[in-house]
Amino acid sequence: MKSEAVAMRKLVILGIVSLAFLAGCGGGTTQSLNNQPPPSSESNPIPTITTISQNSAMAGGAAFRLTINGTNFVAASTVNFGGMATATTFVNPTQLTAAIPAAAIASAGNSAVTVTNPAPGGGTSNAVNFAITSGTNPIPTINFLSPSCIPPGAQAFTLSVFGTNFVASSVVRWNGSDQPTTVGSTNGTLLTAQIRASDIATTGTASVTAFNPAPGGGSSNSLTFTTKTGGVDPLSVAVDPAGKFAYVANTGCPDDTLAGYVSMYTVDATTGALASIGPPIASNDEGARSVTVDHFGKFAYVANWGEGDTAGSVSAYTINATTGALTYTGTINGVCPGLCAPWSVVVDPSGKFAYAANEGGFVPTSVSIFSINATTGALTPTGMITVAGRAVSVTVEHFGKFAYMTDSSNGFPAENNKVSVYSIDATTGALTSIGTADAGTDPISIAVDPMSKFAYVANSGSNNVSMFTINATSGALTSMGTAPAGTNPASVAVADKFAYVANSGSNDVSMYTIDAVTGTLTPMGTIAAGSSPTSIAIHPSGKFAYVTNSVSNNISIYAIDATTGALTLIGTIGT
Repeated sequence: MKSEAVAMRKLVILGIVSLAFLAGCGGGTTQSLNNQPPPSSESNPIPTITTISQNSAMAGGAAFRLTINGTNFVAASTVNFGGMATATTFVNPTQLTAAIPAAAIASAGNSAVTVTNPAPGGGTSNAVNFAITSGTNPIPTINFLSPSCIPPGAQAFTLSVFGTNFVASSVVRWNGSDQPTTVGSTNGTLLTAQIRASDIATTGTASVTAFNPAPGGGSSNSLTFTTKTGGVDPLSVAVDPAGKFAYVANTGCPDDTLAGYVSMYTVDATTGALASIGPPIASNDEGARSVTVDHFGKFAYVANWGEGDTAGSVSAYTINATTGALTYTGTINGVCPGLCAPWSVVVDPSGKFAYAANEGGFVPTSVSIFSINATTGALTPTGMITVAGRAVSVTVEHFGKFAYMTDSSNGFPAENNKVSVYSIDATTGALTSIGTADAGTDPISIAVDPMSKFAYVANSGSNNVSMFTINATSGALTSMGTAPAGTNPASVAVADKFAYVANSGSNDVSMYTIDAVTGTLTPMGTIAAGSSPTSIAIHPSGKFAYVTNSVSNNISIYAIDATTGALTLIGTIGT
């Protein structure tokens, strides 16, 4: 037994030595006894899908690119659509894109979207359903463009097109030519398109449409994009007291050095037609928002709100009595708080004082008070008075005793929605508060009838007009209720027995008769205006009305029926 144990020990030692010798001679790596390679330390993870960029498409639609968001994606990941491997692009470990061919969505049904990571390791993700629906693409609609204009010679830019019924394959067309387009929202309301510098090298206009391909689909309505320096985005119109000239304040195009402009026109006394006096004149600040003419037709003033880049200003001009041409004479620069982002400017009937409603800054905002040099028209600041909300519109009644200011909430309910009432010191022009009256939501414009018996306020947020009687002694307002208006009324004007409201949301003008005793408004219908009407002015004769259209960049000209007050469109002119 002892000799057998010794022999066995010798065999084990000999085997160990032999294996060591073989390992040394072979020069390689030893393998495990089951002849399998060792596990890799570089195995791929299993991917996971969280969302996909769109989860449906119309059967028979065009090829498109699908974005897949998730985790554990690698450079070799492959997107499978309905069991078919697709051309996949690795963006980063949390995003892939896949080219989905038209053949993959030719028929209605459901397709599973998965991501597969290859060996070593790897595996297939969870599946996310993609619905291929039967039916047809809708016809898109464009509501507005941003921006809607640009100065000639500007850089290439991204155009935002807002509307409805956009689909994954929608495309923006510029004068009928397809532009590189991206769907900017999942609810079909935004497209963005890349516009080349060569498309805006010179002044002119372009037709912008959106197109949805078959099945169904079609082209949208057309909106005009303007490449122009000068009269763009008109917001306010004023006619001189003699009815010879008209002036329009234009906000101007984005990135324009001076931005604001004033367009000048002669008025045909017989037809009411406007004729341009010459190129628009600069307002010398950004965002010309309001224009007014003094009661003697000698001077014009423009409120520039500054577009958030400056504190705004009020610019002054003299008027050539023969030609109507404006000559710039200077600017009162804004400062916040104080003359901060003025939205409205008015001159009292005596021609001695001017008032600017300052929308900008923290609430309460203010009304700035100026004296006017009778010879030069130059403004001298003499003070200001605070208002409870955001001061957006100021007017002085026709006897020059009282001023009225609309205090808009501007989207913040705590900011008033009232009309502030002030008495005017006949010597200094100073304002003294005598109270407020409740208006509707976002009161944005106020007008007084020629006899200073009634006042009317256009409420942009509540789509109506507040009606008030004026106390001849105190100037206090007493509410008579409201009259309906169109969508987002922006301006109200009075012509003796009739009143008119420009509705920026519904692109029309509401017409009313005025009860001579009570001042109550009776609606008598609407008439179409241009795109986004913002301001309305009545010719001193009461025969004509002028409406600025901020999106279509023109002025609608109407004749007023002396008996019924009905408006008849007699033409338009660009700004």
